[in-house]
Amino acid sequence: MIRVGVVGASGWADGSHLPALTTLEMFDVTAVATTNQASADRAAATHGVRHAFADAGELIAHPEVDLVVVSVKASGHAAVIKAALDAGKHVVSEWPLGVDAAEAGELTEAATAAGVVHAVVLQGHHSPSARFAADLLADGRIGRLESVALVAEGAPWGGGRISPNLVFGLDPAEGTSILTIMAGHFLAALERVAGPLTEVSARLPRTHDRVLVAGTQRTVPNTTPSHVLLHGLLARGATASVAVHGGNGPARYGFRLELVGSDATLIATPARPGTFIHWGDWDIRIGDEALAVPDTYRTVPAGIRVGPPANIAALYQEVARAITEARQPHPGFEAALRHHRLLATIEQSAADGIVRYIS
Repeated sequence: MIRVGVVGASGWADGSHLPALTTLEMFDVTAVATTNQASADRAAATHGVRHAFADAGELIAHPEVDLVVVSVKASGHAAVIKAALDAGKHVVSEWPLGVDAAEAGELTEAATAAGVVHAVVLQGHHSPSARFAADLLADGRIGRLESVALVAEGAPWGGGRISPNLVFGLDPAEGTSILTIMAGHFLAALERVAGPLTEVSARLPRTHDRVLVAGTQRTVPNTTPSHVLLHGLLARGATASVAVHGGNGPARYGFRLELVGSDATLIATPARPGTFIHWGDWDIRIGDEALAVPDTYRTVPAGIRVGPPANIAALYQEVARAITEARQPHPGFEAALRHHRLLATIEQSAADGIVRYIS
């Protein structure tokens, strides 16, 4: 049994990590931490957890915690991750790993030196639909892949209005924006299917210099992109075109992914309209043929096969295997660092208008 402590249990983790972990038999959630004792106690009571802390350091030091889950704001990741590594604990970090590629590099180096298991939550890597689509390509169902096009909604980021709890993300120093969160996850899912991008030409338009805080008459300055637009080449030689449109939300259609091959075209759209590409099931068609994702691609318990907990649970299954087999899971911090470098390359290309190669 792997004993888990969740830092940031009252936020995103409440509806994603904790439902996943408490359903998987190989994990025992022994502790939660939030920024105050009252919310920590509520999270512990809701999920049946016996230890609750208002201090992440106390959770990390607790002898009944083997694995630390880091689900706080990106700007707070480094401090919690470093403390967990110093304590010799395994770490699962929400995406993004850090606020930028430089910080992600420092954390990757520290995790490697610590010799613990480390993983990052890029749900698209464990999506049954993405894995099935990747296998269809590998099996030659559409012939040679020639081009990829992805159009996706990036709401609730990038619009002229934003929820009060997301205002912090309008500051690039927080590492949380339509580029890092939405495009970051979308590109990870695209690369899981079609292979890595090797070069990009990008634009990051900002259509709102000030943003209205929803439910108020107050506007706040914004220095983050409203949209993410890029063209590029994939390692297999195919072209890629990606457009992530910002908005106020809720999402209307979600996404449309087209994989054009020499013999046929694969089209993927959400099984439930408005679902993000890295969260839910896809409707997949090749020509006029609808293809259902085989049950063999679904490894998590039936009770968590819908919404964010599903692919996060699949990641935890991979983490459990990695701990048992004394290896690193995928995606680990190294994969996160490469993804941070991809986003940094997009920013560089948008800034100088030059085609950039991805290291």
